[in-house]
Amino acid sequence: MDTFVLLGSFVLLMTIGVPVAYSLGLAALAGALWADIPLDAVMIQIAAGVNKFSLLAIPFFVLAGAIMAEGGMARRLVAFAGVLVGFIRGGLSLVNIMASTFFGAISGSSVADTASIGSVLIPEMEKKGYPRAFATAVTCSGSVQAILIPPSHNAVLYSLAAGGTVSIAALFMAGVLPGLLCGLTLAVLCLVKAKQHNFPKGEVIPLKQALKITVEAMWGLMTMVIILGGILSGVFTANESASIAVLWAFFVTMFIYRDYRWRDLPKLVHRTVKTVTIVMILIGFAAAFGYMMTLMQIPMKVTAFLTSLSDNKYVILALINVLLLVLGCLMDMSPLILILTPILLPVVKTLGVDPVHFGMMMMVNLGIGLITPPVGTVLFVGSAISKLKMGVVTQAMMPFFVALFIVLLMVTYIPALSLWLPRMMGL
Repeated sequence: MDTFVLLGSFVLLMTIGVPVAYSLGLAALAGALWADIPLDAVMIQIAAGVNKFSLLAIPFFVLAGAIMAEGGMARRLVAFAGVLVGFIRGGLSLVNIMASTFFGAISGSSVADTASIGSVLIPEMEKKGYPRAFATAVTCSGSVQAILIPPSHNAVLYSLAAGGTVSIAALFMAGVLPGLLCGLTLAVLCLVKAKQHNFPKGEVIPLKQALKITVEAMWGLMTMVIILGGILSGVFTANESASIAVLWAFFVTMFIYRDYRWRDLPKLVHRTVKTVTIVMILIGFAAAFGYMMTLMQIPMKVTAFLTSLSDNKYVILALINVLLLVLGCLMDMSPLILILTPILLPVVKTLGVDPVHFGMMMMVNLGIGLITPPVGTVLFVGSAISKLKMGVVTQAMMPFFVALFIVLLMVTYIPALSLWLPRMMGL
C-alpha cells in the first residue's frame, strides 16, 4: 500500500497537470505522511539533494552553451561543416548533422542544438529545394547527439542519480563513440535519401574562403578541447572545466566574434538562471522521492520482478529499453533520469551490466523520447521553428526513428562502444 500511495499520488498529480518537479515533491510528502515518516526527514533529503559540489558543472555548462548559441557560434559551425561536406549530393543535410555534432560538443543540450542549428539551416535547406518536413526531421534527430557527446548535462544528472558512484569523466568519454555512431548512422540515411530524391549538391567553397571559415570556427571548437582535454589530462575537474569553458565562451563571443551586444548579457544570464533554477528544484524533489522509494524498497521489488520474468540478461535489457522508450514519450528526460536510475541501476548491476554502459543506454533511449510525441521537447522546438504541425514532422521522422533504434540496439548489446574509451583512458 505504501508503494501505491507514493507512485499513485505522483501519477495523479501529473495527470491533473501539476509540473513534474512539484509532483515529485508532493508525492514524497504524501508517502511520508502515509508511512508515518517525519516530514523533517523529507526536507533534509531535499536540501541534501542539491547540496552537492558536482552539481556546479550544470549551471556553468548551461551558461557556456547559451553564450555560444547566441553569440554566432551556430552560424560559424554550420559554415565550417559546409566546407567539409556541403559539396556532396544532399550535402546540406550532412552539414546539419555535422553542425549538430560540433554544437552538441559545446552546448550539451539537444534543445539548444535544435533551436540554434534549426533556425539557421531549416530555412536554408528549404530554399535549396529540400522539403521543409525533411529538414526539420534531420535537425531534430541530429540533436540527439548532444545528449551523448560531452559535455552532456544529463550525464551529470545520471552520475548524481547513481549516488555519485559513476565518474562524470567516464560518462563523458563513454558518450563519444555512441554519439559519433549516431551521427554516422543519420548521415548514411541522409545520403540514401539524397540519392532517392535527387537532392541538390552544394558548391565547393574556394580555398581562401574555406580557410577563413575554418579559422573562425576553430575559436569556438576550442571549447571542446578545453573541456575534454582539461578533464582527461587531470589539469582540472569537470566543475573547473565548465567554469573555464564559460570564461572562454565569453572571451570568444565578446572579443573575437563580437556579434553579441553587451546590453543583452544580463538577459542571457537571467534566462540561464531560470533554467538552472528549474533543474535544481527538480533535483531536490527527486532526491526526496528517491529517498521514499528506497525506504519502501521499490528498487528491490522491481529487481525481483524483472529477474522473475527471465534470467537472460539480453531479454531483460530489451524489456528495460521498451520501458524507457514508452516513458520517454510521456515525460521529459531529466526527471526520468532522476526517478528511474535508482530503480533500474540495481537491476542491471545484478545482471553484470556496467553502470557507465547502462548510462549510455539510458541516454539514447530518453534522447529518442525527446523527439517522440506527445511530450517530445525537441520535437516541439523543431515544429515551432519550421511552423509545421507535429504530425507532419513526426511522419517525416519515421526513417530517422528506425536509424536511431539501430543505434540503440548497438549501444545496448555492444558494451565496448560505451566502455572502450573510458577504460583506455583509465577512467
